[in-house]
Amino acid sequence: MRITKILLAAALAAPLAGCGDSGIGTAATDDPINIASVSTLSGPVTFPESSLAARAVFDDVNDKGGINGRKIVYTMADDKGDPAGAALAGRDVIERKRAVALAGGASLLDCQVNGAQYARSKITDVRGVGVDPGCFSSANISPVNTGPFFGSTVTLYYASETLKLNKLCVFLSIIGGTAEAYKEGVARWSRLTGKKPLIMDLSLATAPSNFAPYIQRARTAGCEAVLFNGVEPELIGWVKAAQKQNVTDIKWLFLAPAYTEEVAKALGSSGRNVIALSEFEPYTESASRANREWRTTMEEHKVPLTAFAQGGYLAAKHLVTVLRSIKGDITRESVTEAMKTLRPLPSAMTGTPFAFGPGDAHASNLAAKFVQPDGQGGWAVLTSDWIKLPNG
Repeated sequence: MRITKILLAAALAAPLAGCGDSGIGTAATDDPINIASVSTLSGPVTFPESSLAARAVFDDVNDKGGINGRKIVYTMADDKGDPAGAALAGRDVIERKRAVALAGGASLLDCQVNGAQYARSKITDVRGVGVDPGCFSSANISPVNTGPFFGSTVTLYYASETLKLNKLCVFLSIIGGTAEAYKEGVARWSRLTGKKPLIMDLSLATAPSNFAPYIQRARTAGCEAVLFNGVEPELIGWVKAAQKQNVTDIKWLFLAPAYTEEVAKALGSSGRNVIALSEFEPYTESASRANREWRTTMEEHKVPLTAFAQGGYLAAKHLVTVLRSIKGDITRESVTEAMKTLRPLPSAMTGTPFAFGPGDAHASNLAAKFVQPDGQGGWAVLTSDWIKLPNG
């Protein structure tokens, strides 16, 4: 999961109202079922694994006869990492492709750009990877992943309630319109625990070339652990800077972008103080029963084994469950109705069930596991059980 792409793509994310609405898609009983996703598939950065994993699920369904004999036609629309391209892609899958639902998308642009258009078109999106705030604040979008904002909450909760660390500090890189969502993520932890961060620094608006001042501030303040939301090159730079300053008594709490094989290899033995969030059952656990079917499907379809692929796989599996539950014709209207009345769907790959329902916003994945570099280029799981937010 090449996380270097997240920093580049995030700078492009900006609110942009979608336009156009062709109405509810309909289909005859022998016509294919049109499903789509909007992801970044071309340009300087790409996010292909989620939609590729979703396509693998749909291909397997088709190979077994489809949904009541109807095949799924899956469109992987490309937003090209550009807001205008995202708006065009969203309009295309709604109006020209006449999708009855969306599933498996992974883009920092799509939720923010097309959320309003999806709501007007009465189409639902089971998001493979939700990142920007719009993914977690829409009545028509429900991500299967934890995301960075709830991820911040559960990471701080794990540090304070499980690791019993009292002096927690927060250093955040704010890109686009994410500041308020991150602030709410930290405030949510404070409401749950009655605790406050020793430092709350949102000054990392752009990727700094020198992390030393931030690390020095954390050491001087006596921080026991630091939550940093950097992406791959940043967090590697952060750990290297700490190593250069001989800071060895602070835990570095990183979000999902840290959990890649590339990061573990780059950090080597210097990653011993790193703790990273896994939004799903840790994907590097090859013996995990929870991941067995996912791994088999990905390997058969030659999809890279990443957390992005877990998100796309789960999104597609949940949508297939919904499609099979519909009695009568499968249309955009019937799928949306089924989503709005959906009972939570459990999965061994997540700590809490997936939910859609009638709410104005959706964030059902309120759990995580935590991993740590093993010093040999891999990851070791720190939590055998899910760390769940209260009432999650």
